[in-house]
Amino acid sequence: MNEIIDTIVSEPAPSGTTHPPKPAPGATPSGAEGAAPRHVFLIDGSGFIFRAYYARARSSEPVFQRKSDGMVTEVVTLFSNMLDKYRRETDADHMAVIFDASGISFRNRIYGEYKANRREMPEDLIPQLAHVRRAAAAFDICQIEMPDFEADDLIATYARHAVEAGAKVTILSSDKDLMQLVSDDVKMRDPMSDRPIADAEVREKFGVGPDKVIEVQALCGDSTDNVPGVPGIGVKTAAELINTYGDLESLLARAGEIKQPKRREALIQNEAKARLSKELVKLDDSVPLPCPLSALKVKPYNPEKLFPFLDEMELRALKGRIVQRLSIAAEAVPVEQPEPVVPEIPPFTAPRTYALVDTTEGLDHWIEAAQQAGVVAVWPEASAVPGARSALAGIAMGLAPGLAAYVPLAHRVAGTLDLGGTGELSLQAAIDRLRPLLEDPGVLKIGHDVKTAAHLLARYGIELAPYDCTMLMSYVLDGGQAEHTIEHLVRRAFEHELQPLKGLVGTGKSLIAFAEVPREAARDFAAERADAALRLHMLLKARLVREKMTAFYETIERPLVPVVAAMECRGIKVDRAALAELSRDFARRIAEIEQAIFRAVGNEFNIGSTKQLGDVLFDKLGLPGGKKGKTGAYGTDASILEELAPLHEVPGQVLEWRQLTKLKSTYADALGEEIDRETGRVHTSYALAVAATGRFSSNNPNLQNIPIRTEEGRRIRRAFVAEPGHLLLSADYSQIELRLAAHVADVPELKQAFRDGIDIHALTASQVFGVPLAQMDANTRRRA
Repeated sequence: MNEIIDTIVSEPAPSGTTHPPKPAPGATPSGAEGAAPRHVFLIDGSGFIFRAYYARARSSEPVFQRKSDGMVTEVVTLFSNMLDKYRRETDADHMAVIFDASGISFRNRIYGEYKANRREMPEDLIPQLAHVRRAAAAFDICQIEMPDFEADDLIATYARHAVEAGAKVTILSSDKDLMQLVSDDVKMRDPMSDRPIADAEVREKFGVGPDKVIEVQALCGDSTDNVPGVPGIGVKTAAELINTYGDLESLLARAGEIKQPKRREALIQNEAKARLSKELVKLDDSVPLPCPLSALKVKPYNPEKLFPFLDEMELRALKGRIVQRLSIAAEAVPVEQPEPVVPEIPPFTAPRTYALVDTTEGLDHWIEAAQQAGVVAVWPEASAVPGARSALAGIAMGLAPGLAAYVPLAHRVAGTLDLGGTGELSLQAAIDRLRPLLEDPGVLKIGHDVKTAAHLLARYGIELAPYDCTMLMSYVLDGGQAEHTIEHLVRRAFEHELQPLKGLVGTGKSLIAFAEVPREAARDFAAERADAALRLHMLLKARLVREKMTAFYETIERPLVPVVAAMECRGIKVDRAALAELSRDFARRIAEIEQAIFRAVGNEFNIGSTKQLGDVLFDKLGLPGGKKGKTGAYGTDASILEELAPLHEVPGQVLEWRQLTKLKSTYADALGEEIDRETGRVHTSYALAVAATGRFSSNNPNLQNIPIRTEEGRRIRRAFVAEPGHLLLSADYSQIELRLAAHVADVPELKQAFRDGIDIHALTASQVFGVPLAQMDANTRRRA
């Protein structure tokens, strides 16, 4: 996860987004260009991003705003509106957005555990980071970051330079670490509540003035940043001590005078921790400035730069307010048009020809035309109900927009196998003719979800190549999009609705195999999809070139298709007997937990019912903190139960019950049903175009989320076995990264550890926590 965060935040700014240049040697940070600053407005960009995200995530309605294409834009929207608000409402003549740089800061070298408890960045926030930076660029606001320093240090440094230049400073943040900067000339403002934070607010929070904030923080620590402080001392006690003794050093020098024994001993025993904590919370206001203060000067709105971004993010209301305020017509704003590189693609409303090819002569004609064209879109259709291993029902070929054909291969008519109407075109004859075309290196095959098509054709000995996949093209270009189905892309690109599959095969009990669909209806369905794939390819191929993403698609995404397809085809063997034994054991333990819960409560109820469980916990047992949602039921999610667990035995038992019932239903019971009758193995599907972060996801069945940290999860994993005479090899990719790092950085100790076969994570934990390698336990190793 961290490598991903690093790549995003370290990418060069998008076109039109320029970070300020570094000052020339000897340049004065405050600069002499133009008039001296009067009001410098410093925005804590990183702090705002996370507060904005979690404010909605923790709300009663955690539904994030999205664009019409499905991309989450909640934080981008809030950030853009914030920039406009403070540009509009303040008299600031200098403004900057300051971000944390990727990687660690100098504080991590002081204390290795600094911020070690931070959770991973949410996956739906990651794609928004680049657009947040684009927003700052669109509003012509300077963006600043510096490796090895945190945003707070840069804010402290710019604030000092601004005050020395005679300016007042506003810091847009509610971060308590920045409150040490508050003074007559420096004020803070909470971006969520829009309330000022001055001396009085700091005293209310810390019990001391801004100049003593770090003294209090040194004692009470900070659980958010993993600053240790002195155990047992909170903010109130810390403020009392500092107000009595003046500062940390005076307090430590006179710690023996303190009357309360626990407090006295805590200070004496944790003197080093207190000093370390003060060093961690004190901001460095002497950072070399990445750009002079003069570069932060506020510029007028530039509609040519701003409006295209607002249009792309679909921020219509914000754009409307700006247009009205600037008294200009949005339509009159000139926007530079890129050179047209997309071939003209006729609309779907234009005449189309979809042929039904059921003779060898007709098939030969279409194959010859495809070979002459050098490109053909293919859409193979499976004969069975989706989810079952199946044969070809037919295959569609598209040669040009509006020109496609469907070759029926296994459609059933009145309970018989239809091999092509007159019987001239048998399944084998069609395969023999199609194979040279589908494997011809001189003919590009276009498909949508080529991996699925390749699987189906491989059953007939056809190795589809070369090919392009419009699904992966879309994923490369618009990774933040909610879905990349052909229906979604055609709707978005061409404003056309493809015929839905369920309209042909039905749903539920009425579901039929595609092979039972009449040939003419099958032709219209499959040929239209081959046609659509061809049109999408024309559009997306041009975009790849224009957006300089061709190399990424061709060298990273597309080459994964055959590798992943082979993995899926191979599958993995599962010990059915072991799963059955697990299921019985889980059932027994679930029953025992249920009885224990019923005894504790005094009656039986449906533990799986949120409403009944909530009534039991908060009404009958009287546990605190119950909150009802819109449905009138109490919330009983895992986080709530974890908070209640120390107060009563039932919440903890419910958590265990939920874990076991999920393991039983999702894995112990379901995995056995997923074993393929032909291969005796489980064949998962890896989705290549789902996660916006670029990760694979596993489904049918999901093999990604099998627990590893519990004994129950490990028992499920042990049910995956190798064939006799074989072993399962587990490869840890991070070890590869560490070996490369050791080699490139030439770290002797790390290289020697690899040579000696030492567990690197255990070695790290040993050095960080001071635990001998021989005494290392799994949890300590994992923390490192």
